[in-house]
Amino acid sequence: MKATDQVQNLAKQAKTSRLRLGLALARWEVQLVILLLLAVLASSFLSPYFLDVRNLFDMTFNFMEKSLMALAMTFIIIATGSVDLSIASTMAMSAIAMAIAFQAGLPMGLALVVGLAVGTLGGLFNGLLIGKARLPALVATLGTYALYRGLGYSMLGDLTIKGFPDQFNYLGQGYLPGTPVPFALVLFLALAVVFGVVLHRTTLGRFLYAIGLNEEACRFSGVAVDRIKVLLFTVSGCMAALAGAMLAARFGSTRADIGLGFELDVITAVVLGGVDIGGGSGSMVGVVLALFLLGIVRFGMSLLNIRGQVQSIVVGLLLILAILLPQIIRRLQERATPREGERR
Repeated sequence: MKATDQVQNLAKQAKTSRLRLGLALARWEVQLVILLLLAVLASSFLSPYFLDVRNLFDMTFNFMEKSLMALAMTFIIIATGSVDLSIASTMAMSAIAMAIAFQAGLPMGLALVVGLAVGTLGGLFNGLLIGKARLPALVATLGTYALYRGLGYSMLGDLTIKGFPDQFNYLGQGYLPGTPVPFALVLFLALAVVFGVVLHRTTLGRFLYAIGLNEEACRFSGVAVDRIKVLLFTVSGCMAALAGAMLAARFGSTRADIGLGFELDVITAVVLGGVDIGGGSGSMVGVVLALFLLGIVRFGMSLLNIRGQVQSIVVGLLLILAILLPQIIRRLQERATPREGERR
């Protein structure tokens, strides 16, 4: 082989390697890992208490409820290109129903079942409005956002219910025996694996992407779009109820105003995780990474005694970045890719 041929082959290999590296770096999940590492480095530099193992695990308590709801929200945004605005109100309503049932004399296990049933029925009602009545998801859940929160206030008012048993409080406060690992974190990771497998390895998951890309084509192909939407919002209600139980267990009490504003943090995490707000694309890995990124950013700012208003500003900027950056990368890739006429 001539020297010139060898040089050309090496040049082609180098170009291919750069292209592969560029494609890898262009993946939003890779960029989230980089952002996550930068957040860890910045927080550890700014605060000597950040890298304490116990502190890092305890940090996860603060966003496990939102993480549970984000799993279901991921399915909804991918399949519908819309959001469930009522998810935090459903969480509060179900937690209040659970607490009232316990206060009325039911064993804690049965009271928990009542709370989960109330949240699931709330989600089912959303699903029927959207999947059967064909209301836009944004409109339907905006209505139930006010309805469910109002029901919670009407049931409990300004009262606070306390006195849950220690076995129940373990759901939101406990650790795995002999370790600093919170039980809530293990539960979330297990459910994240389940949701990830359903999304990426099952027929239902493929249907979710297909519906998000072209709902009408799916209908003509015989996909039960309406039933799937009902299922998604029912699951969302169930996950909101589980999150409500976890939040009540973490605080050891329940009030009518719990979870106010949680829906915005959940949506932020899902969109920051790379899920297209218009539907049809996204991954569960990206959402999980985004949840931990937001958790670390908030924890680092808390260690620096940064006010909650400033933290909200930072989270808002991250959301804007999550929406803009993929579009910028996509446009740069389109410009860098030679057109058909230029290749010839």
